[in-house]
Amino acid sequence: MSTVVRRLHCPPEAVFRVIADGWLFPTWIVGASRMREVGDDWPAVGSRLHHSFGVWPLVIDDQTTVLEWDPPHRVVFQPQGWPLGEARVIIDVKPSGEGCLVRMREHAVRGPGALIPKPLLDLGLAPRNRETLHRLAYLAEHGAPQPGTGPRAEPVEGDEAPRHRA
Repeated sequence: MSTVVRRLHCPPEAVFRVIADGWLFPTWIVGASRMREVGDDWPAVGSRLHHSFGVWPLVIDDQTTVLEWDPPHRVVFQPQGWPLGEARVIIDVKPSGEGCLVRMREHAVRGPGALIPKPLLDLGLAPRNRETLHRLAYLAEHGAPQPGTGPRAEPVEGDEAPRHRA
């Protein structure tokens, strides 16, 4: 199991504000390249994010399910990126001084990743997850937008894709 820890200079609630906005997922999760859909009930237990990972044109559609949601303390995700397999990601947040301590643990639970020896798998996951927490820190410490305050998608007549307006 890969475990990384980072001290953030913000309250735990700020971390969970970022996590609760599913549309921010690719900005802090290393490897996630785009969002396709955020369930209306995100981040309730059982809700899903539909996203993709990889670099175009080698992009794989993925989905992540919430297994546990206990803000501002803990969240557990299960990303499903077949054909690579599935993982379990646990993020624990504890107040510490004037900020918080965030611990992220990840391990493969199904598929080819579960067959890789843990020390070897950790060699790839640890740097990726350190960068993930680094990105999460930027958003949480510097005030990620509050849900519902960003641009709104507005359909344009004759255009199948929504346009964004400020």
